[in-house]
Amino acid sequence: MEDATSLESATHFATDAAWIAGAVAIAYAVGLAVTWLLQRLGRRSLLMHDTAMLTRMPLRATLVLIAASTAVRRTVDIGASWRGWVDHALVIALIASFTWMLARLVRVAERQVITRFAGGDEGLTDADRHRRKIKTQVLTLRRIAVAIVVLLGGAAALMTFPSFSDIGKTLFASAGVLTVVAGLAAQTSLGSVFAGIQIAFSDAIRVGDVVVLEDEWGRIEEITLTYVVVRLWDERRLVLPCTYFTSTPFQNWTRNATELLGTAELDVDFTVPFDAMRAEMDRLLRANPKWDGRAGVLQVTDAVDGLVRVRMLVSAKDAGQLFDLRCDIREGMVSWLQRTNPGALPRRRIEHESSADREMQGEAAARGKPQADSGLFSGSATAERRGRVFS
Repeated sequence: MEDATSLESATHFATDAAWIAGAVAIAYAVGLAVTWLLQRLGRRSLLMHDTAMLTRMPLRATLVLIAASTAVRRTVDIGASWRGWVDHALVIALIASFTWMLARLVRVAERQVITRFAGGDEGLTDADRHRRKIKTQVLTLRRIAVAIVVLLGGAAALMTFPSFSDIGKTLFASAGVLTVVAGLAAQTSLGSVFAGIQIAFSDAIRVGDVVVLEDEWGRIEEITLTYVVVRLWDERRLVLPCTYFTSTPFQNWTRNATELLGTAELDVDFTVPFDAMRAEMDRLLRANPKWDGRAGVLQVTDAVDGLVRVRMLVSAKDAGQLFDLRCDIREGMVSWLQRTNPGALPRRRIEHESSADREMQGEAAARGKPQADSGLFSGSATAERRGRVFS
């Protein structure tokens, strides 16, 4: 009798397992068919293509879980010992798959908005800067939406536990105290989140902007709710909290325009021919495709310690072009000095002078020639009057 009962139970279990497996297989096949159909429609619609590519896995998981849950309820005896926890596990898994599906649909919406309003390469015009602004804001909104979806999914999963309602009542009764404690404990994290939202919608920085911070220059690569990733010029990544950009001054080289001015400086001898130097700089600029034609100025900015400091101001359409242009102009001017005016290269002079020569020069300077005052506000009648004016 016991053997017959055991055989009947085993047979019943095998039959239930077969029904469940069959339902799961059918649901998976339906998921494959739906994905194939969406891909076929995606040949003419970018929306369908993105939906098919991003939702194929959560769609199949959702269909399989729905089929498994339905098969378990229809085939398994409600009095089975394992029926209760299996149903509960399937419900939680189904909530997780729905959450996954909604997060992927948010991603689809993000792609559609970026393609329509912020598509194309990140360039240098006003339209390109507007696209980068839209892209930054859409990325931030997508992260906020995904966080809300995950939060709601977690709350829905917790609601499946009977004891959660009692816990919720207790938490609600002490909500004021918990809010204060949580706010103090998460002050830094919440500050970073609000700073990330402020960055996204204040247009202080955008994805693709060129910035200078922490004595480094690079391009904004990613903006999240809590941190910003900056790709430095040497391929390193600098990760900074969002609060950095709301509390610390930094340079944004592409805030309103990408054109920049830059300087290259040289220390040369007093004998350098400035007119010829300007002509050579003009020739180098005209021959260099990195120059945008806006500025090309050579000025003498200092003359001390036996050297003349020459500053060459040039312009380019963006930071990368400007850096290379400055290097090209500096190298070209040094090569020109070496080739045509080697005497104008920096040098130190040592002059030997006898005491008799110094005395003769001093007598010649003092004989009947006006001398400079020794003080600005003292030492002469004019200086004293000037000092009384400022006293």
